[in-house]
Amino acid sequence: MIPTTQPVQPAVGKASHRVRVAPRDPAARLRWVGLAVAFALLWPLLVTTEFAPWKMLEPRSLHASAHFLAGLLPPATEPGFLARVAAGAWQTIAIATCGTALALLLAVPLALCATATLSISRLAGRMAPLSFGVRQALRGAMVALRTVPELVWALLLVRVVGLGPTAGVLAIALTYGGMLGKVYAEILESVDSHAARTLLANGGGRLQAFTHGLLPEAAPELTSYTVYRWECAIRSSVVLGFVGAGGLGQELDNALKMLAGGEVTTMLIVFVALVAGADWVSAGLRRVLQ
Repeated sequence: MIPTTQPVQPAVGKASHRVRVAPRDPAARLRWVGLAVAFALLWPLLVTTEFAPWKMLEPRSLHASAHFLAGLLPPATEPGFLARVAAGAWQTIAIATCGTALALLLAVPLALCATATLSISRLAGRMAPLSFGVRQALRGAMVALRTVPELVWALLLVRVVGLGPTAGVLAIALTYGGMLGKVYAEILESVDSHAARTLLANGGGRLQAFTHGLLPEAAPELTSYTVYRWECAIRSSVVLGFVGAGGLGQELDNALKMLAGGEVTTMLIVFVALVAGADWVSAGLRRVLQ
């Protein structure tokens, strides 16, 4: 007779341990305290800005809103007006693209000169005083450029170069040059710098250390941020048109002044299409880079 194998039962300990479940979240009190502190800090700011959204629900506000929205319909579809809108939309894209291109010409040299990783004197352990001073001065210049909004630059440049898209291109170039330069420098300093430092230590130049050491690591992030800024420039170029810097924004400003609600609706639809198209292009480029 063949003996049967009995399954071995695991031994059960005599003492059983019970897991105690906390009756409430132990961090709940800290969260409530943080929420109270945030509200206490935010409340004076809300009072300063006179934030009162409930006024939109008052009968007079509702009547004015209904009257305004009714004036936006139907959208204007006259052939002559659509041709003018198409020309304004194309000019808006041109302003954003040219402004971003000029910003790159300004930002790349500033970023390379301000990046501490490319400093040869820093290989010895401490950056030379002259190199440190130059880099701080360049970082200060980038702060000054991006501190002034592109709308303020456009207001100043319209008085210098006159009405038209030139003021918009220069305004975007100045503000975005400071923004791109700062972010480029931070990206270059955050990537692995071993290859760049090895090139510098063995007699390579700063440009070689950048192209062969830092750029391969930072290229996807640099390109992604540049495309994002170009998308932002399209939105900014529409706003710049309200101060006479050309593009679709100038046509929109004229329609608002003439109380042409249908024309405003058509241009808003075109503006949404422009932003959606820029987002589609940027998403495609990001997929290619991944």
